[in-house]
Amino acid sequence: MSKIKNIFQNSPVSPLFIAESITKHSTKTEIGAHQIFLGQIRADEVDGKTVKAIEYTAYQDLALSQMAAIREEIFEKYDITCMHIYHSLGTVHVGEICLFVFTSSKHRNEATMACNEVVERIKNELPIWGKEIFEDETHQWKINQ
Repeated sequence: MSKIKNIFQNSPVSPLFIAESITKHSTKTEIGAHQIFLGQIRADEVDGKTVKAIEYTAYQDLALSQMAAIREEIFEKYDITCMHIYHSLGTVHVGEICLFVFTSSKHRNEATMACNEVVERIKNELPIWGKEIFEDETHQWKINQ
C-alpha cells in the first residue's frame, strides 16, 4: 500500500492555497485536464434556524487509512496523473471551503470521473462528522446529502 497522506487541515481551505495548487501543476506538461471539487459551507435553514458554520471532527487514523485504500483503488481504476485531497477539521464558516479534491490526467473524462468518485467515497465512507452551528449558537449533527 502507498504512503498514507494526511488529508486534514485545522482550518478552511483558502482560495490562495487552491490557486497555488493549480499553479504548481503548470510544469507537468503531460497533464491535459484538471478536475476540481470545492465543498463550500451553505447557510442552510433548518427548522427556522440558519447555519453559520460547521464544526468538523474525524476519527483521523481510520479515515486516513481508508483514504489511502480509496486513493489506491482510484489510481488503479482511472488513468490519472495526480490526486490531491484536503478536508477541514474544526470550525468552517458559511462561504468558506471545507473540501478540496483535485485530480489530473491526460484527458478530461478520466480526471472528471476520478474526482467525482473520490468526493462520493469521502462523503459515504470516511468517519468524518459535521456539527451544524446555528446563528443562535445551538447545534445539531449534520446528515450528509
